[in-house]
Amino acid sequence: MTSSELETPPLDTARRLAEQGDLDGAAAILSELAADPDGPDRAQAAVGLAVVLEERGDVEGARAAARAALATGHPEFAAQAACHLAQGFERQGRAEQARGAWQAVLGVGTPAYLPLAHLALARLAVQAGDDAEAEQALRQALAAGETAGDAESAAHAAQQLAGLLLERGEAGEAADLLLDALAVAPAESVPRLRVQLGIAHLELACAEFAAAVEDGADAGTGALAIELLARTLPLRGRDEDAGQVWAYGLDHEDETLAAEVRLRLGRET
Repeated sequence: MTSSELETPPLDTARRLAEQGDLDGAAAILSELAADPDGPDRAQAAVGLAVVLEERGDVEGARAAARAALATGHPEFAAQAACHLAQGFERQGRAEQARGAWQAVLGVGTPAYLPLAHLALARLAVQAGDDAEAEQALRQALAAGETAGDAESAAHAAQQLAGLLLERGEAGEAADLLLDALAVAPAESVPRLRVQLGIAHLELACAEFAAAVEDGADAGTGALAIELLARTLPLRGRDEDAGQVWAYGLDHEDETLAAEVRLRLGRET
């Protein structure tokens, strides 16, 4: 071993060995560092060992190393270890264990990792069909992203939360949420947010057109509202509802309105 190698910190040596494909050599160094209860690099070494052992195919050994890192309570490496555990459980489809590990990330409390954990918990809730839990987790992810200055995670949370609100028929709240998100979203997130905002506006437009008809508009205004509603609904995949709207207008008791609707239905779009 050269003098330069002797001066290289063990963690750096282990990293270099791992990058070169010498997983056994890296694991040996990291195991020694992680086993030292008073070592300053114990938590980081345990996380590194978890990664190396997983790459080597030792899943259980990797989890034991990650749990050791988590037990240190280190704000950075304990959070990394909990993420490592959670992601591994998710890959295996072990939702309850994954949920527990993501909760452990929250328990560590490191701000930079909270948005990721809340988003993951929302994902698991959606998979379990628990929309209420998913909504709560997404709201927490949005707040955590804003607090941590993680604009990308905040935008992702806003996008998913808006989707839930739209499914529940709360287009106004979804639109407000998306407008706020657009003000701070990173450039790569803006197009998708704008599309969702447009969808929210379509839903709001449908509600206004329907309300105009229900409020007893004059024949011309009512026929226009019916046409606009019937032509907008298919944009939301609601062709059957559009057909019912046309039928409502064509069969309306106000013959003048019905005649207006008939003309509008027959014209080219």
